[in-house]
Amino acid sequence: MNFKKELASILHELLDQEISLTELELMIEKPKNTSHGDLAFPCFTLAKLKRKMPNLIAQELSEKIQSATFEKVEVVGAYLNIFLNKKLVSEKLVKEVLAQEENFASQDFGGGGNITIDMSSPNIAKPFSMGHLRSTVIGNALAHIVEKCGYQPIKINHLGDWGTQFGKLITAYQLWGDAEKVKQNPIKELLQLYIQFHAEAEKYPALEDQGRSWFKRLEDGDEEALMLWQWFRDESLKEFSRIYELMNVQFDSFAGEAFYNDKMDRIVKLLEEKQLLVESDQAQVVELTEEQLPPCLIKKSDGATLYATRDLAAALYRKENYGFVQSLYVVGHEQSLHFKQLIAVLGKMGYDWAEKMVHVPFGMMLKDGKKMSTRKGKVVLLEEVLNESIAMARHNIEEKNPNLGNKDEVAKQVGVGAVIFHDLKNNRMNDIEFSLEEMLRFEGETGPYLQYTYARACSILRKGNGYSKTDSLAYDYSWEKEWKVTSLLMEFAPAIKRACENFDPSQVAKYSVDLAQAFNKYYAEVKILEENPAKQSRLALVFAVTVVLKEGLRLLGIEAPEEM
Repeated sequence: MNFKKELASILHELLDQEISLTELELMIEKPKNTSHGDLAFPCFTLAKLKRKMPNLIAQELSEKIQSATFEKVEVVGAYLNIFLNKKLVSEKLVKEVLAQEENFASQDFGGGGNITIDMSSPNIAKPFSMGHLRSTVIGNALAHIVEKCGYQPIKINHLGDWGTQFGKLITAYQLWGDAEKVKQNPIKELLQLYIQFHAEAEKYPALEDQGRSWFKRLEDGDEEALMLWQWFRDESLKEFSRIYELMNVQFDSFAGEAFYNDKMDRIVKLLEEKQLLVESDQAQVVELTEEQLPPCLIKKSDGATLYATRDLAAALYRKENYGFVQSLYVVGHEQSLHFKQLIAVLGKMGYDWAEKMVHVPFGMMLKDGKKMSTRKGKVVLLEEVLNESIAMARHNIEEKNPNLGNKDEVAKQVGVGAVIFHDLKNNRMNDIEFSLEEMLRFEGETGPYLQYTYARACSILRKGNGYSKTDSLAYDYSWEKEWKVTSLLMEFAPAIKRACENFDPSQVAKYSVDLAQAFNKYYAEVKILEENPAKQSRLALVFAVTVVLKEGLRLLGIEAPEEM
């Protein structure tokens, strides 16, 4: 149900089709002040086209607009202010939600095209820290959102399972490692070894050379190096899988950096054939002077490959295997230069699909105002945060609803949801200060607030014996008191579209908060279960709110318990 489109269509005919439907729809605004109507159309652009004063054009159009959907058309200066027919619109809208349920606000502009989403991508042999939360939850939400818009998401966990850090880790294990300790607590021990390596390397810089040497042996297929690397990788994946399961995040591929080892020679040969490789300080680079970027390093002086080489191989592999219409990289903003170089090199190689590759950057997760750093041991473990959040949620449930049957399940839904929503309610470019207290608040603009609102609406439906879709809404009832809620239901599809186009899940998060607040205000002011002619229509609206709130939470990767 798109009333902007309906108004644009009427204006299109009245203006003799001189302005396209798309342009007209873009010109239509939603007034900030409800006293100025539900839609507004400025006539300034038409003044030049019609060679008339915009206020005169507005007056002429107002006299010709005829539609049962529009209750009143007012002229204020050069603006047409359109007031929707609350009764007709509310009934149509609620019926639409009741009929479509979770498919309400689905859109098909994606046309079934594949979108690859490079997300999460933690480093093996290191704990899953809060630093990786953002990529994981933003990527997961975007996957749900693009699917809602008609695309087919392909979620790729591009594991950090290759690079010089593994040479450093092997060096540290050879010098100070204890096999039994690593077997008993792999990630914790490996992290300590990694931290110890960097602390010692500050005193003995020669350790860095040893690390590079071990990584070269790993690249060359050294048996001992490969055995240790595989052990570190397997243990890490066990831990990651447990955390992903807790967060209900799945992937279509775990092909990490190591997967592309045998695919990089092809990239180097292609670059040589296209005469793009040049030597610089004994290294091989692609010059990007025309693109106003630094050279892209492909091979170091010792012959070792780099992130760029692997990412070029990965991009080509994904295009050939998935035929993506868009390829998203949900990676922190500090990697912006890398992705600019990556896309520029692919463009120089003649691949026009490079324009469909998009870096989706985000701000940092800070601790005490500083970036978290694994190498210095300044890290907050995600699993610990999730478990503490779940424990706090269970404590709250015990206090507020001690007779709840499935406390553990609801505590998990609420605890995990609190952590996810705390991230996604922010514009992704904002840095987020890690604060357990703020993250776990159960009031205000939080995940638990949305979940509680959903559970409250479900409780109302249970007390009212539910709502039957066969019940009639068509009687003389104005829907005035319900208008704030019903008008917000109309905004769900536009919020999803904005989130998709801007790769910004916070659009859905903010919308969901607005709807929950409007519904709670309505619930406080109106006796929904009171026996009167309005009861069935009000229960229908409550049901519609549960549908949209649940779907909004699902798009963010958050579950909606029916009782709390």
